[in-house]
Amino acid sequence: MTTSRERPPVPGSNTHPVHGSRTSIQKAEVAKDMEETSGKDDDISIVHFRASTSTERDSEAHPDSTPEPPVSLSQTTSVTMEAVVVERSRRRGLFARLSLVPEVENPYHYARKTKWFITVIVAFCGMAAPMGSAIVMPVLQEIADKYGASHTIANMSVGVYMLAMSIFPLWWSSFSESTGRRTIYIVSFALFTLFAVLSAVATNISMLIVMRTLSGGAAASVQAVGGGTVADVWEVKERGRAMGLFYLGPLCGPLFAPIIGGALGAGFGWRSTQWFLVIYGGITVVLVAFALPETLRPRKHTTTTPPPQPPTEEKDSPPPDLTRVSTRQSVALKTKSYLSTIRRIFFDPLTVLAWLRFPAVALTVYYASITFGALYFLNIGIQATFSAPPYNFSTLIVGLLYIPNSLGYLLASIFGGRWIDKIMAREAKKAGRYDDKGKLIYLPEDRMRENAWAAAILFPGALIWYAWTAEKGVFWVVPMIANFFFGLGSMLIFSMATTMLTEFMPQRASAGIAINNFVRNIFSFVGAVAAEPLIAAIGNGWLFTILGIWSLGSGVVVLMTMKRRGRQWRAKMGEELG
Repeated sequence: MTTSRERPPVPGSNTHPVHGSRTSIQKAEVAKDMEETSGKDDDISIVHFRASTSTERDSEAHPDSTPEPPVSLSQTTSVTMEAVVVERSRRRGLFARLSLVPEVENPYHYARKTKWFITVIVAFCGMAAPMGSAIVMPVLQEIADKYGASHTIANMSVGVYMLAMSIFPLWWSSFSESTGRRTIYIVSFALFTLFAVLSAVATNISMLIVMRTLSGGAAASVQAVGGGTVADVWEVKERGRAMGLFYLGPLCGPLFAPIIGGALGAGFGWRSTQWFLVIYGGITVVLVAFALPETLRPRKHTTTTPPPQPPTEEKDSPPPDLTRVSTRQSVALKTKSYLSTIRRIFFDPLTVLAWLRFPAVALTVYYASITFGALYFLNIGIQATFSAPPYNFSTLIVGLLYIPNSLGYLLASIFGGRWIDKIMAREAKKAGRYDDKGKLIYLPEDRMRENAWAAAILFPGALIWYAWTAEKGVFWVVPMIANFFFGLGSMLIFSMATTMLTEFMPQRASAGIAINNFVRNIFSFVGAVAAEPLIAAIGNGWLFTILGIWSLGSGVVVLMTMKRRGRQWRAKMGEELG
């Protein structure tokens, strides 16, 4: 860690002796403070920013004095200069003054532990929406029996929930770019908690489906905004590992949730699963309110001056009549204002889908979506297959069968992101890509290397492995091993695709994630609704073999195409968007 050190006076400097002595004392105190804080990188804070204020004042007062080196915040490579803390009265977001972690002008300058703390909170929030979709899977039979509904209608409560998770993030993403991340988190999770309460007390199947749909749409905010938050605080060279940890939340949600749902359903009935979501939602609101600062960089405003008056030839010409506006003109102006507001609220968020016209975005989203759709085919398939002959497992045991997937996700999240970051650094060094400051230049396409090829082969192969072992009623451990490898391979694809999208559109990171969520949750909706009828019609073997072959073929085409033309497409996209 670099610290401010006292330098001998420069000959000929105009430093006043008294002021110079006071400055020396301040610098000595700062050096002492920094020595005491050295090695305390575990603190979730930023260190003494008053040192920079003192240095700035000294340099302004004595422009001829020798400048002092800046005080570093941390020994980590992610902190490159001092963080500037925003005054509490100027912090942005709903209830901003409650946050214990201060807002800073550049989120890249947070201490490394603070970045991980923020990432963990966002990942925890990201579990809510997919957890809500999957927690009812072990108790769908009980819900159908309770309300006298068919299995298709019961599965619809999951499918429509996923459809809401597809559509609502478009609006959350659009609003977050203007209102900020923090406000969206607080509002959306407060609504999620409210709708979860109404789901828990539902009196009929229609009320349950509607309330669950609204709760899914509310919690889906983090599916779009969360990736933007991670991109806000992490630089590109470290973003792969951070995005892997963030994505662990949304992906472990649908895997841990059936385990929790099975245990709660077996002990307390299906309504207990919804009360669990109420508690989870309340915890997220508290965490966001007290521990998550605003991270969206403020828009740069340019100083504007009133437009010049048009020149007039006559000095004594009368001023224009500003009050002569007809009633018809007034009504027209108000109508135009209302229409503009309606368009901004209801239609502008849909414009982000226009990004799909760019091949680099479309292919990345497509590949992530078929992987996510396969996940929901598999989730429904596990419940349908292992609760029936020859397995006949109880609700609790069926819930536990989702553990192997979770272990695969966990392993890929811990090591996969770090692996991708190393690959990117290796490719940049190999190509000799350095900027004028000597820093490596990273390209999104470098994330599709051997890691992507390994995943593209691993998870389709695991689907086919699961297909026929489950079809033939093989001992349950064998298909569960396949599910572990499915979790490992699919997680590598998810984290790779999400991170690439934030890099394709760095100024609109949350929009890229929203597009990804929109398409992938449509695929998951299809999986949740169609899985059980297809298993009944053609069996596990052929269904998951078809999915495996489709996924493998798609992976090969996407990876080869992106390798050959990805950089060219991305450059063209940059030119078109300015």
